[in-house]
Order: sequence, then structure tokens, then C-alpha cells
Amino acid sequence: MNVADLKIKLFADGAEKKSMLELYRNPLIRGFTTNPTLMRKAGVTYYEFFARNILAAIPDRPISFEVFADEFDEMERQARLIHSWGPNVYVKIPITNTRQRSAIGLIGRLSHDGIKVNVTALFELFQVRAAAEALAGGAASNLSIFAGRIADTGRDPVCIVSSAVFLVSDQPQIEVIWASPRELLNIFQANAAGCHIITATPELLAKLPLAGKDLAEYSLETVQMFAEDAAKAGYCL
Repeated sequence: MNVADLKIKLFADGAEKKSMLELYRNPLIRGFTTNPTLMRKAGVTYYEFFARNILAAIPDRPISFEVFADEFDEMERQARLIHSWGPNVYVKIPITNTRQRSAIGLIGRLSHDGIKVNVTALFELFQVRAAAEALAGGAASNLSIFAGRIADTGRDPVCIVSSAVFLVSDQPQIEVIWASPRELLNIFQANAAGCHIITATPELLAKLPLAGKDLAEYSLETVQMFAEDAAKAGYCL
């Protein structure tokens, strides 16, 4: 378990400017992803102002920004506007709208117009297959499989991710993303599955120094932590 041996690209997932700029200085971080939920959580009020501000500071690594419309004509208008903000921008398009109407037509149209699309909220292999077919022959693109959320349902996402990687193996412009990881182990699982990219929160990325840590040493540190916290609390029986 050595981070330096990983073939997978690490992308930071978040929308706090300070954290994003700190991670930008880390050469291990190869790109960034955001979404409306993360932006709202970070207190972003003005979407375009925030995005342009970030792009001015991070002009040379991929950054995904998501549309938030639910009607496809407005989704397309937003996608084309977001695309215009910079050459390193990927436009996140959900696989369906909130009424479960497929966005495949829009995804294919945007990709073949030269817009870098990040198809998001993919959970099932049939969705991945349809998106890959729509993106075939188009611009550079991503397929974001929400592996962490799949795992939350008790299912192992590795099979879906590895199958997705196989599906696009003859299309080098399409990269598969392992999205929503829950633990450091997921980075190594995604790497073993041949996944191209994994997104991770700053909190998860902070655990990278633990990779390969001696377990006996870690055990001792844990015991010491318990002892120190009991002493600080002044517990007695």
C-alpha cells in the first residue's frame, strides 16, 4: 500500500475555496469536482462568481461544475454557459432529471459539440452502457459511478466499476470515476479495478499518510489515545 504506486488519479471533491487552493498545491491532486449540494454546504451563494473565481486560481486542472436545471432545454443552456468558463471545465450532467427522464440525448449532443461532459449519479451498469454509447466519438468525458452510495446499500461496487472500465476500454477519451468513496481502502480498491479517477473529500485525502502504516504502531497509538483521553477527562471508579 504505497500512494506513490497508484495509477489512479486523485480528484478533490468539495466547494470550499480555501481547501481547494490548499489541495491545488499538492501534486497528487490531479483535478477537482463539485456539485450543488457541496456548494450549498460551503455557503456558496453566487454560482457563476464562485466558479469563475476558482477557475482563475486553478486554470490547469480539470474541474467539474454541475447543471442544476431539471428541464432539458434549460439544462443545455446552463451546460453551454458553464463550458464557456474555461478549457479545463467539465460539465456535470445527471443521468436523469428528477422525473427519471433520461438525459442520454442531451449528453450525446453536448459531447459531440465538443463539450467535456461528466455524466453523474450513475448507479447501474445499464446507465453506464447507455452513457458510454452516447459519448462514443465525442469530447473528453467522465462517467461518475457513485460507488460509495452503492456500497451503502450493501452491494459491492467493484464489479460495476470494473465492468464500466472494460466497457470504455476502446474509448480513451472516456474516463471512469469512482465517486463518493467512504474510506481510504476505496482508493486502493478503485485502483485495483483499473478505475481512472477517484474523487475524495479533503477529510478522506487527509488520511493518505496512513496508507501502509504499521498496524502494531497504530494499535499502540490507539491505546495511548484512550489512556490520554481518560486522564484528561479525570475519570475514576
